[in-house]
Amino acid sequence: MHGDSNDANHYRLRCSVCGQRRADDGLALGCGAEHGPGLLRTEYRQAGLRPDPEQSGVFRYRHWLPVRRTLPGAGGSAVFRSERLAGSLGLRELWIAFNGYWPERGGDLETGSFKELEAATVLGRLPEGAGPLVVTSAGNTAIAFAELCARHRVPVVLVVPASVLPRLRTRTGADPHVRVVAVTGDADGGCADYADAIALGDAIAARPGFVPEGGTRNVGRRDGLGTVLLAAAEAIGGLPAVYAQAIGSGAGAIAAHEAAVRIRCRRPGPLPRLFLAQNAAFAPVHRAWRTGERSWETGCEEEQRLAADRAFAPELTNRRPPYDVRGGLCDALTESRGRLYTAAASAAKAAMDAFRELEGIDIEPPAGVALAALREAVREDRIDPAAPVLLNITGGGRARLARDHTLTELPADLRVPRSAVHQPGRVAELAQALTALLPRAAVPVG
Repeated sequence: MHGDSNDANHYRLRCSVCGQRRADDGLALGCGAEHGPGLLRTEYRQAGLRPDPEQSGVFRYRHWLPVRRTLPGAGGSAVFRSERLAGSLGLRELWIAFNGYWPERGGDLETGSFKELEAATVLGRLPEGAGPLVVTSAGNTAIAFAELCARHRVPVVLVVPASVLPRLRTRTGADPHVRVVAVTGDADGGCADYADAIALGDAIAARPGFVPEGGTRNVGRRDGLGTVLLAAAEAIGGLPAVYAQAIGSGAGAIAAHEAAVRIRCRRPGPLPRLFLAQNAAFAPVHRAWRTGERSWETGCEEEQRLAADRAFAPELTNRRPPYDVRGGLCDALTESRGRLYTAAASAAKAAMDAFRELEGIDIEPPAGVALAALREAVREDRIDPAAPVLLNITGGGRARLARDHTLTELPADLRVPRSAVHQPGRVAELAQALTALLPRAAVPVG
């Protein structure tokens, strides 16, 4: 790991349930007190938003990031005011936060996704010698951690559904610090999905010597994603009235809301309304918000698998989103007076084509879902045409990236059938095999 070392004294962690405050050891994912589930939140000593002029990218906001060190060369969000897309939507002040690869616009995320923001911050928070990090992903998060962990020599185990392997392409390619575990279908023809990968990732992370990345529970992940809103507030000169994004787990939306609350503490005014979108074929958060039904509690597992398989943007198919947890999606939507939308595959594809034609760069399917939902919100007159609107393009420029650089597909080091996910003996064998595969110096002693 490179970068300027520093301590973590510029912030504290606070439990969103009991309010207990504590110092951060860089690994904490929960409160530990006996109460219902709730997310930890960060409280920073620096009162206002004061970007660090000596830093660039995500670490420009290092004083509002839970990090011990910065990573040289880390990218950030490119925020600009749209003209052509804004005109086609009938919005007078549409701001785009482009998170991807677009050199002419300042887009310097070389994995093509805003997941690179969270990876940089999680690694900046991680204490030295913590042991191999275990990250579960449906694609983009794995690419981001693979690239940054290889570059900074941090051991990581990436657990993914086998179906996403063709999309795991990076500039660095295979690296001894990065090991990929793919969850495959069973002999009976059953397919593995993101939920299977999450279950296996959790099981591996619970083994001695491994460190769970934690997903939405990791304050590093959320505050890294929250820099999208910080960069936008800096460019706009204040908070937008509406924040639009597609969601799977919803970590980015929660992060944007938390960042807005942090800014509003010093600049009174309304919070941005979260306008969030999901695939029409797979929309558990939309259903919960609109009807109160929690499909992750009441739905048929096989039906959910089939729905996820039909999704236009598979990255958005988290079957157990942090919805009811204190400080989670439901709270953020309620506090921001948010709305939920769905987008059919045809609408999302049309939105992707329109963005490429009007703005000049390709975008990823989740961003197409977000733009399609924004179009629907405008058609429904849910947005004041004169209000500042922020559209988070969570991924884009991959076609351009592939033209400019050679990308190499990451091989699966181990393949595990989903039937073995809940077998402790098989998981123990897998953990032992991974320990042998990772660099010896990176594996903790004892």
